[in-house]
Amino acid sequence: MMKVEKQAATTTNSGAELLIQALKAQDVDMIFGYPGGAVLPLYDAFYDCDIPHILTRHEQGAVHAAEGYARVTGKAGVVVVTSGPGATNALTGIADAMSDSIPLVVFTGQVATPGIGKDAFQEADMIGLTIPITKYNYQVRDVKDIPKIIKEAFHIATTGRKGPVVIDLPKDISIASTDKVNDDTIHLPGYQPTVMPNRMQLEKLMQALAEASKPVILAGAGVNHARATAELLDFAEKYQIPVVNTLLGLGSFPQDHPLFLGMGGMHGSYAANMALTDPDLLINFGSRFDDRVVGVPKEFAKHAVIAHIDIDPAEIGKVLTTKIPIVADIKETLTQLLDIEIPEKADTSHWYKLNMTRKERHPFTYNREAKAEIKPQKVIEIIGDITAGKALVATDVGQHQMWVAQFYPFSHDHQIMTSGGLGTMGFGFPAAIGAQLAYPEQTVVAFVGDGGFQMTNQELAILNDYMINLKVVILNNSTLGMVRQWQEKFHNERYSHSIFQSQPDFVKLSEAYGVKAVRLTDPTTLEADLAEAFAYPGPMVIDCVISPNELVLPMIPPGKANHQMEGVE
Repeated sequence: MMKVEKQAATTTNSGAELLIQALKAQDVDMIFGYPGGAVLPLYDAFYDCDIPHILTRHEQGAVHAAEGYARVTGKAGVVVVTSGPGATNALTGIADAMSDSIPLVVFTGQVATPGIGKDAFQEADMIGLTIPITKYNYQVRDVKDIPKIIKEAFHIATTGRKGPVVIDLPKDISIASTDKVNDDTIHLPGYQPTVMPNRMQLEKLMQALAEASKPVILAGAGVNHARATAELLDFAEKYQIPVVNTLLGLGSFPQDHPLFLGMGGMHGSYAANMALTDPDLLINFGSRFDDRVVGVPKEFAKHAVIAHIDIDPAEIGKVLTTKIPIVADIKETLTQLLDIEIPEKADTSHWYKLNMTRKERHPFTYNREAKAEIKPQKVIEIIGDITAGKALVATDVGQHQMWVAQFYPFSHDHQIMTSGGLGTMGFGFPAAIGAQLAYPEQTVVAFVGDGGFQMTNQELAILNDYMINLKVVILNNSTLGMVRQWQEKFHNERYSHSIFQSQPDFVKLSEAYGVKAVRLTDPTTLEADLAEAFAYPGPMVIDCVISPNELVLPMIPPGKANHQMEGVE
């Protein structure tokens, strides 16, 4: 008899199956999302998928949760949303991630390819909509390209200056099957981030440091992203250079260190802002010199040599004239700087004493003797003590955000989650959810205002579903606090639509979702009440009633320079 050889069976995969395989190849351990018609083939594949999927209650919540996950882990957050309104609901979170350099890979469902451009049901042009708010975006047109596109997307999102990448996936592509895929080798000749610093520029910086009698370091989010906190500490200590943080740079330098001057900028410390006003050398590690820090560029460090180290060349020279530009990874730069020795160095002892005196005489403060009402700053200080300064802390946007920046004792990188560049109300609560899911055993605290909390508080629904034991602290003043503060200071106390005439009962609202809650109104029992709430072994909403008249101080008025702060005590 003739021998018949058996042919090996060919494996055929749908686009949805290829997508899941590609996610597993990227070590994705969590997906945030919300289903809909255009992504039903994906969700059908998720039914048999062992990657956990977190079903939020709104697409904006899904993206913010993925941001929180990404901020504390350093990995890319993954989001899946449907087409049309599902995708457009995700735009705020995508823009937020772009502004703060947060790595995300967002899959947006799309109508089937024959319907694209024909105003099909739930169609939105996600390529056009996301070009300005992503590092890159794709629309998949061939099922064979799915593995390659996903591999590239994760590479782009997590290298160089990190950021969001959108993959628009037509429904028919996720259904289509193939037994072959295209080569997924990454070849992006137009995208080659510079990681290693130029040696000549490093030597110029060290020569400028040798000659400087008034040097200062501005440490931004880039230090945290690069996980370069240990190197920053070594460098600052080696040369006794005072350090100022940006909002998103908090945690990159120990707050109890003598060289730490605090946060700079609009609501920064007196010592920090004065150090940024009159240095002769300013070394910027990973801050983009945003307007909340620089204020009036012509008055900012106007006698200083500016050295700017950033992974993104587009940021260097954008706001301030930079004499020593260094495009590189912060960790690699600091490592090499520490290996360069300076034979002689200018005397900086007077500068050190001046900054320490400013720091001692003008700390962040508030009326600690007040007995009539709960002080928000006190709430934050007590929680800082309860958590030993080690909690993962998310904030929403507004007054409470600045009080947290001023009074929470941040101690390590990837600790703060806050919307810096876009200033997104509604960010804090879902971001905290993402962080708690990433690290279930760690203490996670979401500080929110009553205004921002009402934008995404529907995510209370998932706390018990996924055993998310975070603590939500509402600093409740029944107003849009920062808006009201600006109206008081700069609009003749004309409080136009900034005071809420009615508010929900946040305790009852939380309980309706099955979440334990407590309202705190008594300043004399505040410490014990907070300790009891934080001891509860499950999710807890803590509604702290505070005065609507409390201001965030000090403050740099609009149009004023850093040294023209008001409210300094």
